[in-house]
Amino acid sequence: MKKITLQCMQAAAATMLIGAACSQAQAQTSVTIYGRVDAGVDYQTNVALKDANGNPTGQTGSKLAASGNQWGTSMIGFKGTEDLGSGLSAFFLLESGFDATKGVTNGSALFNRRSYVGLNGGAGSLKFGKNLFIVNDVWFLDPTGQQFMGTASLVKGRNWPGANNVIEYQTPTWSGFNATAQTSLGEQAGSTTNGRSDGLSLVYTNGGLELRGIYDVIRDANGKYSDVYTASKDLIVGGTYTVDKLKMFVGYEHISAPDTVAATSPDKLNHYWIGANYMLTPALTLIGAAYHAKLNHDAGSASLFMVGANYNLSKRTLLYAAVGTVRNKGNANFGTEFDNPLPGQAQNGGYAGISHSF
Repeated sequence: MKKITLQCMQAAAATMLIGAACSQAQAQTSVTIYGRVDAGVDYQTNVALKDANGNPTGQTGSKLAASGNQWGTSMIGFKGTEDLGSGLSAFFLLESGFDATKGVTNGSALFNRRSYVGLNGGAGSLKFGKNLFIVNDVWFLDPTGQQFMGTASLVKGRNWPGANNVIEYQTPTWSGFNATAQTSLGEQAGSTTNGRSDGLSLVYTNGGLELRGIYDVIRDANGKYSDVYTASKDLIVGGTYTVDKLKMFVGYEHISAPDTVAATSPDKLNHYWIGANYMLTPALTLIGAAYHAKLNHDAGSASLFMVGANYNLSKRTLLYAAVGTVRNKGNANFGTEFDNPLPGQAQNGGYAGISHSF
């Protein structure tokens, strides 16, 4: 009987110790699973057709497809923080994007959007790992937020890349001012520039006003700025202003690739846009935007016009719809999304869907 009692007392003591340890861990650490699933239907006219080998046929056709990620990327992620005391905390984030219409990830990496760890304190935050490239901050200046028809359309995705091997520092916010610096190491022996990307993002907020400036560079494997859309220098400036239910947007982007080899290929692109969001009701927001891009070396120009609406069924479930048209001139072949028309041709498009966040 004494032996059984002693064993019971030992078990109870162990349970109390485990409970105390768990309580302490819960007080210091938090881990969250989060995500979003986005899908719907998409339609585009005048899509340039290709043969079985991927070569242009010189013909066009309309395309009806299931849409995945048109309003925002479907994703699943894990994030956590630990209080280290004295105002210092550790954090991590793991995030993978996917296409809900096919159930496949957006790339071969397990965490294809973000996977970083860092420290946060009174002097700011420091991150190491993989992140979206700093030019993605253009979303704060985009009337559509992060839709396929938006600031990415007339630069062929130049401001949507991810970044590996990242070191990133963000300052605290001082009197409305905040800055973020990021480098993505190329990791090539014998060179500190080959394949490396760098960027700086500055933001100032005061009441309903937000001003933002972004400068970044993406180098190719040889350390050169050889292509406007994939290896270039990029400057973005713009702002937003909110008055009651109306939020207005304006932005300018200049991209240059001075090491472009072909004399007939464009090495400069100027991109302008304006737009607005209007909250018609607490659930319904209307969107309107206009974008214009002009290339040098007679590569042409294009204008994109879009209107859309977001309707919140709840805090987590959103219905959306958008239609747009792009008008190309000269040799430009920009699309409303990423299926391009033939050079100089116009294209119309639209999509609608549902997005659920958790």
